[in-house]
Amino acid sequence: STPGAALLVATGPVPGGWPAAVGAFLLTGLLVVTAGLVPALGRAVAAIPAPIASAMLAGVLLPLCTAPVRALVEVPRLAVPVVLVWLLLHRFARRWAVPGALAVAVVAIALTTSGPARLDVTPVVALTVPAWTLPAVVGLALPLFLVTMAAQNVPGVAVLAGYGYRAPLGSALRVTGLATALGAPVGGHAVNLAAITAALAAGPDAHPDPDRRWIASVTAGIGLALLGLGAGAATALVLLSPPVLVEAVAGLALLGALAGAVAAAVARPEAREAAVVTLVVTASGVSLLGVGGAFWGLVAGCLMLLLFRRRADRARPGETPADGVDREAVPVRSA
Repeated sequence: STPGAALLVATGPVPGGWPAAVGAFLLTGLLVVTAGLVPALGRAVAAIPAPIASAMLAGVLLPLCTAPVRALVEVPRLAVPVVLVWLLLHRFARRWAVPGALAVAVVAIALTTSGPARLDVTPVVALTVPAWTLPAVVGLALPLFLVTMAAQNVPGVAVLAGYGYRAPLGSALRVTGLATALGAPVGGHAVNLAAITAALAAGPDAHPDPDRRWIASVTAGIGLALLGLGAGAATALVLLSPPVLVEAVAGLALLGALAGAVAAAVARPEAREAAVVTLVVTASGVSLLGVGGAFWGLVAGCLMLLLFRRRADRARPGETPADGVDREAVPVRSA
């Protein structure tokens, strides 16, 4: 879950450390399994107003997407080549923009950063015993579950349906939730139906024959497994580079997702203010009672949406609207 990863970065360390985060991942998987077993729960998550869910996602992504600007100020000699390459490739070869920016970042780090003579890039499987703390459960597990369902699983099903596939949502949630729970001790934060990847693998670009497009999904899985073998090298790269530079590359990659989330958040005028409140509270990064901003942004947006809805319900016919124009007093001319 890319939005889930962005949520982890935006939330930061939780009380209890990494074991508490692993416990939150495990609980997220169990919640997804429960959504697959109890259809009412899945429907309840799907019933979260789309503008609020999109605004929460936008608030999670916003701090990351500002990293390129901060990197240009803090480490200009490293960030300027990365941003320039991203801009050029985004204009002329869009699909290569993020890989190109990452490659330039790797070269810049190798040329300008003095690190240890030898780095151990061998991947290591390290199991973590999960632990549970209330702030991690409320501030990480619950928002991760909601983001995974609202920004990945539900849109993923919609994307598949748009290409003529009928995804068995209940069994898909049970399988992906179980995979999340099993992957939690090794750091897997959410296995889910993917929205963007589904659009790539399920569309005609993958194969003209819809019955042959599964090959793209299998190929993607193999590619991810190979990338996992490079986790040691990726970790070494992160340790050698300024943190803001790594965040800058991630921010460039997520600009499109941020634009889509903002557009969906403000699409409905009646929910626009509530969505903006959700975005602002989530992006603020505030932590109250040990719980991160994503949860409080969702709460604030839903409360504000409920407040405005009740105010609208109390309006009576004949009342003067907020714009001061009495509609019943305006004469209507016939055509």
